[in-house]
Amino acid sequence: MTTETIGFIGLGIMGRGMVANLQKAGFAVRLWNRTAERTTPFVAQGATTAASPADLATQCDIIFICVSDTPDVQAVILGENGVLEGIRPGALVVDHSTISPQATKEMAAELAAKGAHMLDAPISGGSEGAAKGTLSIMIGGAAEQVERARPYLEAMGKTITHVGEQGAGQAAKLVNQILVVGTMLSMSEALLFARAAGLDLEKTLAAVSSGAAGSWTLSNRGPQVAQRDWRPGFTIDLQQKDLRLVLQAADQMGVPALGTSLVFQLYRTLQAQGLGGEGNHALIKALEKLAG
Repeated sequence: MTTETIGFIGLGIMGRGMVANLQKAGFAVRLWNRTAERTTPFVAQGATTAASPADLATQCDIIFICVSDTPDVQAVILGENGVLEGIRPGALVVDHSTISPQATKEMAAELAAKGAHMLDAPISGGSEGAAKGTLSIMIGGAAEQVERARPYLEAMGKTITHVGEQGAGQAAKLVNQILVVGTMLSMSEALLFARAAGLDLEKTLAAVSSGAAGSWTLSNRGPQVAQRDWRPGFTIDLQQKDLRLVLQAADQMGVPALGTSLVFQLYRTLQAQGLGGEGNHALIKALEKLAG
């Protein structure tokens, strides 16, 4: 199998772990990041850097992107010195960001006009999953392009699922986010109840985590809540960005999203208190406020 030249754009909380795992798997990576100094530790491990997304695209067969929001992906792909300006015919763009399914389809069409391909491949598993290479990656796009990217995806993730055509990866990620925040709300209520009942939170978590109520969220975020450790695996601000996408899509499709709307409003109260940079498990603070 010919190894293709790979590039990576976005060294945030998730991207850093993903690039480290690509390097660990022996792949040479060319990098571009808005804040250039974030590339330093990877360059020390053999990565090279590009002057702009367009420059990166002129030198790479496959370009992975992991940035925060729809406008960020649009800027990196369609903006001045963006990927579209330098993309080679036959190249592949794999977008790991969680963004609007509609915007994804529009960017894929722009890339297709230049003879290039795109996969929407959003990720789940928090900063822990990115660091350990155990992410869940849900993908929309052509099956042959998924196979082309698979060796690299396998370095970064454990569960790689081709869910359907372009935009399907983003839609599946929104399903994931509905489940995450619904679980986060029930966990917050449960731990608030446990504390009011005078229970030891660590022992309570040990008692319920491996039964029918167990979940990734409970096992990974429950102990953080018990220790009042609000460091983010995923920030409230980013969670809100995803919930806006869920509520917007649900509105377009006429799907009731009662629980998601409620969590969105609770997170909004925490953002108003300046807590948007804390982990999404800080949702319990909104309930604590209500409970006095």
